[in-house]
Amino acid sequence: MDALKYVSQILDDADSWETMMFLYDAALRQMSTKIDILNEEFIHIHNYNPIEHVKSRIKEPKSIVKKLKRHGHEVTLENMLKYITDIAGIRIICSFTQDIYRIADYITHPKVSGYRSYHMLVAVPVHLSDRVVDIIVEVHIRTIAQDFWASLEHKIYYKFEGSAPEYISKDLRACAEFVAELDDKMLSLNEAIQSEA
Repeated sequence: MDALKYVSQILDDADSWETMMFLYDAALRQMSTKIDILNEEFIHIHNYNPIEHVKSRIKEPKSIVKKLKRHGHEVTLENMLKYITDIAGIRIICSFTQDIYRIADYITHPKVSGYRSYHMLVAVPVHLSDRVVDIIVEVHIRTIAQDFWASLEHKIYYKFEGSAPEYISKDLRACAEFVAELDDKMLSLNEAIQSEA
């Protein structure tokens, strides 16, 4: 059952918002466990861990409301589920671009901003006592350098409320290219070190 169908059954409940936040939290915990197991498997089988660290978060209610309003949607629980796909988010940080390939297919076409990483929406089945509800979790897979760039880009665009001057956008795209070059160079160095071992 998808979350939109489920929410229509709980809308009369006073705690429907809390129920949905519980479901998003449960989905995040399940994804975190799967990622931990994947990392441990790489360590066990390949004697190598591709994941540096994992961050997860649930979007704050005020951010959800702001995003709905910004896109012209009425603030309702149904619209939250229908239009906001990043309520639950998990970020996997890797050392090298090669590690992104190991975790998922790497998207080689950069976004307009110049940022390169792998983004996907995953439907996580949350098992309740009387049903299974699919909850969407947004997954980002990045290198350390990409994460550095993305964190600063977010802060810059937040300051300008999403509409930074063109010269800033241009400089951010140039920085994204530097980050890509840095990732390529670090990967080459790592491969050279591995071949010497």
